[in-house]
Formats: sequence, C-alpha cells, structure tokens
Amino acid sequence: MIKRAQRLLPVIDMAQEAERAAAGRLRQYQEALHGAQLQLQNLQQYRDDYQQQWISQGQAGVSGQWLMNYQRFLSQLEVAIEQQEKSLAWHENNVKISQAAWQQAYARLEGLRKLVQRYRQEAQKAADKQEQKLLDEMAQRLMAKQAEWQ
Repeated sequence: MIKRAQRLLPVIDMAQEAERAAAGRLRQYQEALHGAQLQLQNLQQYRDDYQQQWISQGQAGVSGQWLMNYQRFLSQLEVAIEQQEKSLAWHENNVKISQAAWQQAYARLEGLRKLVQRYRQEAQKAADKQEQKLLDEMAQRLMAKQAEWQ
C-alpha cells in the first residue's frame, strides 16, 4: 500500500507545479488588471481636470478656435476612456478565467494529496494488523510451550 502512495508522488509533484504556475499566471493577470484600473482612473481624472479647466477658462471668455480644440481633445479623451474600459473588461475576464484554472489545479492537487494520505493510512492499518497477527501467533506459541512445561 505504501508503494501505491510512493507511485503517486511524481504525479503530486507535477500537480503542485501546475498549481504554482496557475497561481503565478493569476497573480500576473491581477497585476495587469490593477494597472488597467489605475490607467482608467488616471484618464477619468484627466478628463475631469480638463473639464474643470473649461469652466475656469469659459468664465474668462474663449475663442472659437479654443472651443473647437477643447471639444476635439475632449472627444479624443472620451474615446481613450472607452478603449480603456474595454481593456479593463478584457483584463477582468482574464482574471476570472485564470482564477478558475487555478482553483481547478488546486482542487486536483488537494485530491491527490488526500488520496496519498488515504493510501498511507491503509498501509499503516495493514501493517498494524500484520504486527498484531504476529504478536498473537507469538503469544499462542508461548502459551503452548508453557502448557508443555506444566
């Protein structure tokens, strides 16, 4: 029975390596997601600041050229924000998929560990049973010898 547990050790090593790799990918995707979130926040903050500049500048009066430039730039900024929102959704999906892959790898590893533990317990139980059988036989022989001496 211990041999069964020993034979599974390379499989556990491979499963452990797969779990570590999946955890590493998940960590990378989470970091990329965080970066995308920060980029979106920065773009939104820049847009808000730019709009505030419009309010300040508008009170003092602006030229038609300034207004056209403002609107064009604000439009480009909105497009950039939309693209970043799509990028953020893509990163969120990667994290979701990667998290599911890691959970699957972790569950497989834990299942293999439990199987090996069960095999070891069965082996220990069999060894204990064998030892008890030997002790019982020795006790019977001893009792038989004592009966002969009497």
